[in-house]
Amino acid sequence: SLLKHGHKVYPVGIKKGEIEGLSILNDYPVLENIDTVTLYLNPEKQNEVKEYIFSLHPRRIIFNPGAENPDLEKEAIAKGIEAIEACTLVLLSIGAF
Repeated sequence: SLLKHGHKVYPVGIKKGEIEGLSILNDYPVLENIDTVTLYLNPEKQNEVKEYIFSLHPRRIIFNPGAENPDLEKEAIAKGIEAIEACTLVLLSIGAF
């Protein structure tokens, strides 16, 4: 849905595979100009990647259903990153992404 709405997508994850023809990046690549990180990772696994997420300097982090994490949200806000609990697909469908 992100691609269909014209967004550049970098699927980063812990599992190998593809999503919509894009290879899942497992090596935590250095990326620049990241606007939004949309999390689908459960809170227990987020600690393993939070420093990587912060290294991307995103403008915002979307915590999708099941990925809500008040502690990480507070940490992001303290770093000047907008943190919202929302569904990326819903935001896209209503033009609020």
